[in-house]
Amino acid sequence: MAWQEGRGEGEPWNLHRLVVSCAIDTDSWAQEGTEQIRQKKASECAEIIACNKVKKNLSKDQEAFLKRRETMLALLDNPFPRPSRPLYQGQPSILAGVSYGLDKPATLAIIDIQTGKAITYRSIRQLLGENYKLLNRYRLQQQRNAHQRHKNQQKGAFNRFGESNSGKHLDRLIAHEIVAIAQKYQVSSLILPDLSDIREIVQGEVQARAEQEIPGSIELQRQYALQYRASVHRWRHAQLSQCIGSQAAQVGISIEVVKQPFTGTPQEKPKNLAIAAYQSRK
Repeated sequence: MAWQEGRGEGEPWNLHRLVVSCAIDTDSWAQEGTEQIRQKKASECAEIIACNKVKKNLSKDQEAFLKRRETMLALLDNPFPRPSRPLYQGQPSILAGVSYGLDKPATLAIIDIQTGKAITYRSIRQLLGENYKLLNRYRLQQQRNAHQRHKNQQKGAFNRFGESNSGKHLDRLIAHEIVAIAQKYQVSSLILPDLSDIREIVQGEVQARAEQEIPGSIELQRQYALQYRASVHRWRHAQLSQCIGSQAAQVGISIEVVKQPFTGTPQEKPKNLAIAAYQSRK
């Protein structure tokens, strides 16, 4: 739980907000996941007990600590019964790459590493499906807020405008579909871009679009790039990565992070991302 303070003028309930966050260990929901946790903790306790028993002249605190570990080991041998749910088993040769961009927040590619070919692709429109209209509505809301924010800044008035929870809702929808498709194709790992390069990724996309639309004129390309960036607002990719990672963890799919290529088509980028992740393992 955290208390966040805002800036500007206005009523206290418009300047401050209370943020509550929690973490859930989904591995302990089922018998199979609990058994993995139990074996790990039991091994750690047994190792500590073995190391301390060879010592002589233990202090009272050390004896109490050893006793607690022996009690914990006994409890671990009798875990509370939980429902059974088979652990996720992906195919080692199948990877899923997710590329990020400005115009297209996320593009998915399922890759067979053995052949180096893509099994399937999903654009942002395909990932959202019927909910794609929410993306257009969200971007329109961003543009209106940006315009109103600029006007209020000139007047010195309140200029902190949010988009409610629309962005978070879209991130959850995108993450849910990505993980569902990854499960369907039994991917062994989901590859996400390294967010430390997100500025360069976006800049490369804008520059490539400017060169395509206005070839041969650097000044006109610069003006087009400025207008394009203003019309398409930057996505909160860190929030999207968090949503994907959280939902992937619930089903047991691992996450890898590598640098995303700056060039290439929307389909080539997630494919090359997955291949780069596989090559980095060697």
